[in-house]
Amino acid sequence: MSDIALIETPKFRVPKMLPWNVILAGLFLVALLLAVLFPQLFTPTDPLAIHPENAFQAPGWAHWFGTDQSGRDIFTRVIHGSRQSLTIGILAIALAFLIAIPLGVFAGLIGGWVDRIIGWILEILFAFPSLILALLFVAVFGSGISQLIVATGLGIAPGYARMIRGQVLAARNAGYIEAARALGHTPWRIVRRQLLPNAMRPLVVVITMGIGQAIVWASALSFLGLGAKPPSPEWGTMMSAGRDFIANAWWLTFFPGFFILLTTLSTTVVGHYFQQRLEGRQ
Repeated sequence: MSDIALIETPKFRVPKMLPWNVILAGLFLVALLLAVLFPQLFTPTDPLAIHPENAFQAPGWAHWFGTDQSGRDIFTRVIHGSRQSLTIGILAIALAFLIAIPLGVFAGLIGGWVDRIIGWILEILFAFPSLILALLFVAVFGSGISQLIVATGLGIAPGYARMIRGQVLAARNAGYIEAARALGHTPWRIVRRQLLPNAMRPLVVVITMGIGQAIVWASALSFLGLGAKPPSPEWGTMMSAGRDFIANAWWLTFFPGFFILLTTLSTTVVGHYFQQRLEGRQ
């Protein structure tokens, strides 16, 4: 037998193919981001340009998504409206977490009477459905883009605060926290280096899925006439403007509603995939 040792060639792991639904959702979100940043890549037309002679044209080669009552191209308006709708969704979810993170962290870390007071506040807010809470805010402070963002953020913040509280409570009793205490780490170091990073990690997934939820809430308020004002190309506003003509011009409400649906589905699919990867599941 030869004394020369056999050297095995290293085995390279071929990365698994992403699921087809994640690929499609990711491609749509990339295209949506391009539409937000560079809408001229998709259409050079002005979304507010009026052409009465082209009013109520059905979808076709000249106008892929048809035209509205003023002859404005629906495809152009949907593309340009993606910037407004996505911005409202992102800012609303950011505001919701700016409110929810301090409430949830303080309740979970301090406990005692602080936890009880914050719990009572959350229970009172949960007594009102999220949409009713948002409508109440708009009724008091008026309608508009800024009020729409704040109302949506306030409506969805209580649920996130309760979730963050639960994450902090679970992390506070974890084994690695006990190990850090045994090693003599200070409470502030334990909170900053171990507890908060582990408790906040799932929020990346929640934020991804929450953007779609915020867009739906904001579009619902705009559909009720409490958000952006016509002729804004915001998707909810477009649906609100087209509901009077839905019997004869279905495309006025279908295409903006369809993009709301696609955006929500895509963010949910991508967020769910990240959640599975985070939990170590296939």
